[in-house]
Amino acid sequence: MRLSFASLALVFLLLLTTQTVFTRADDKPASPLSQAHAHNDYLHDRPLYDALDHGFNSVEADVFLVGDKLLVGHTLGETTPDRTLAALYLDPLRQRVRSGGGQVQPGGGPFRLFIDIKSSAEPTYAALTTLLASYSDMLSQVQDDKFQTCAINVVISGNRPQATMAAEKKRFAGIDGRLSDLNSDVASHLIPVISDNWKSHFQWRGAGEIPAEEKQKLRQWVRQAHADGRQIRFWGTPDTPPMWRVLQDSGVDMINTDDLPGLEKFLRDNRSNH
Repeated sequence: MRLSFASLALVFLLLLTTQTVFTRADDKPASPLSQAHAHNDYLHDRPLYDALDHGFNSVEADVFLVGDKLLVGHTLGETTPDRTLAALYLDPLRQRVRSGGGQVQPGGGPFRLFIDIKSSAEPTYAALTTLLASYSDMLSQVQDDKFQTCAINVVISGNRPQATMAAEKKRFAGIDGRLSDLNSDVASHLIPVISDNWKSHFQWRGAGEIPAEEKQKLRQWVRQAHADGRQIRFWGTPDTPPMWRVLQDSGVDMINTDDLPGLEKFLRDNRSNH
């Protein structure tokens, strides 16, 4: 059966509409939420896009070096050849920056892309550096110890080749530090973020009131990180409104979550108070 020109035009319009719905949930982008961080973002139905639609300004992807490809997945067994870091994150982010006036989330400042290296640190980072260089037009970078801000700040977590990164003259990423780095005299562009496991340092699990001494400890760590020009986050935090409230009130820069709509609603409902 041959289709008329009008029928073909209608089919094309339907396909275009379907793609638009897939890549953006509505006609109006969500205003950015600077504290919202999508933990294990790649596990959502639409990696990156779901987080962006909920206004998140920070996402995290686990990567494995398989051959010469950087594949995204929680475990090596969950990776597939088509789910590359470039395809799931770097290419769509570049498109977003180019169509968004030089920003991922208009009005949201630099977007944070955490890359959690799961395979061997050195060879994976070497491949990653080569890949990131081809996206240098949108990435914040360090050249001869001078930091240049751009649309996206890349942070390397997991297996971090710290000595190699510290020695680089040109670098497209910073290191995800730990609480042991709080008093470090290392430049903030090398360790821009302090991250650690909540359950290793706090007994409170997000129900009821946080003990006063733990609240004081948290706020002291936040103050110290900020005084050194670093941001701070914790993983392993329960996805509960009392936990989110404590993190928000204490000035934690990134609130880790797997519950994108839940955290979005909480932050928007409580935005007027902060």
